[in-house]
Amino acid sequence: MSLLNYFFKDNKQGSACSINPDPITVETLKTLIPIRSLHTEMLESFATDRYSEVFPANTILFNQGEQNDSAYFLLKGTVIISDSAGKNYEVEANTARAKFPLCSGIKHALNVIAKTDVSLLRVSHKIMCALPPASHHPAPLNIPKELTDNRLLQAFSQYYLEEEMEVPSLPDIAFKLRKAIQAEIGVAEAVKIIQLDPVMAAKLIQVANCPLYLTAIPAKTCFEAVNRIGLKATQNLVISLSLKQIFHSQNPLIKKILDRVWRQSIYISCICYVLASETKKVNPEEALLGGLVCDIGIVPFLNFAANLPEDYYKEESLERVIPFIRGPVSAYILREWSFPEELYEIPLYADDWYQHRGNQISLIDIVVLSRLHSKIGTPEMANLPEITSIPAASKLDFIQLSPENSLHILHDAQTKINEAKRAFAI
Repeated sequence: MSLLNYFFKDNKQGSACSINPDPITVETLKTLIPIRSLHTEMLESFATDRYSEVFPANTILFNQGEQNDSAYFLLKGTVIISDSAGKNYEVEANTARAKFPLCSGIKHALNVIAKTDVSLLRVSHKIMCALPPASHHPAPLNIPKELTDNRLLQAFSQYYLEEEMEVPSLPDIAFKLRKAIQAEIGVAEAVKIIQLDPVMAAKLIQVANCPLYLTAIPAKTCFEAVNRIGLKATQNLVISLSLKQIFHSQNPLIKKILDRVWRQSIYISCICYVLASETKKVNPEEALLGGLVCDIGIVPFLNFAANLPEDYYKEESLERVIPFIRGPVSAYILREWSFPEELYEIPLYADDWYQHRGNQISLIDIVVLSRLHSKIGTPEMANLPEITSIPAASKLDFIQLSPENSLHILHDAQTKINEAKRAFAI
């Protein structure tokens, strides 16, 4: 019996619930992610005459695959979350995991059973969609109170908002190829442009021959590589392969951070590529590029810092500021590069685990899932939602849990992810 059926079925046979419905307070709402980001007035309005919903132990709250129109938060008790194969884990109220919804997508990704008597808060998707939207060009920096006095952030914010920021140039080979393809050139003309950069041509042949493209006959020339991959995919690959040129600095500290960001971007983009390939709903090369460009805004910020006196910042202060500038500044750069809207919006939503922009899985969903998956096994994961609970996961055709309680589809595809890392290593 699912939670929905619970309301319409005679439950006299079941045990009585020892928990009573509690009035919902603004204080409670401010502990829950992401609805705590709503304006106080909206939280107050939502809490008015609102009570929790209670269910006795052993109630089947949600069945995998059932349609869903709300996010559910666990306020009291313990639940067991499992997949169709019986792999499961528990969530207990008042823990870090319980700050996030048990589920929030358009369908229930997993089965959820009440281990004890439980109290739940239901928040409709309409309320979830009322969360502050991502900003658009020019996107202001969302600076938290604790960083308002940060000299570095203040200086960069003024530099950025007054549009004085130096936008990195799209690498020449990528710019020329994109412009030419927009003019509807053929494979032969594209190859002539690519061969102006022998290193890029060689790399493209290497990628075309990697196991990801499943070919028995290896490409021996740039023409064969482009012909196999396709013009649009080649354009996305050339842009992706050339972006490494932007992540450089003579400043040792800045170089150290840029190298780390680039390595992480490569890892995320490879997950994007494989997940898109597995779902067959999103172009893999576009997903690869989408995963790479999320953090491009870090480059002008760090270059700006490198030109300031050394007493303006330390490594710790740079790391604290980066999360608040990466999204808006990355989107700004991609718009300046005339990238399509679907790509330049990605940085604005890449870390918005609860973004929901349609019932079909999209490029943004692929990037969000990949970024969250990339954090598994890191200390950051303690403060992040379970990947199966976010809206993007509910758009996958079928979900099974991996040993790490992530998506089994990505656990099984780890070999392909490693192949992608080798193929796209730059």
